[in-house]
Amino acid sequence: MKSDSDKLIAKHAQLIHSEGLTVCSHTQRDDGEWIQHLLMIDGYNVPFKFKRKSKYKSLTGAKVNMTYYADMITVAGLEFEMMKVVRIKRY
Repeated sequence: MKSDSDKLIAKHAQLIHSEGLTVCSHTQRDDGEWIQHLLMIDGYNVPFKFKRKSKYKSLTGAKVNMTYYADMITVAGLEFEMMKVVRIKRY
């Protein structure tokens, strides 16, 4: 039986699934009616970003499984790479 992440990856080839990642930093800020979450993962130089309706307990130091894809964001005319998280779950 396939897991949820396997089903997502089968549908969308650009998705990446990683397991057992350690969260170095987790910030949460209000963005209208949404909460913007930003994660920094040990061994990665790119931020992982996602929105949820409510705040999470801090994930700093936790191990997580994530399904995400690469994206670009433009700030003041400069492009930066970031990862958009589709699915996140504690390990």
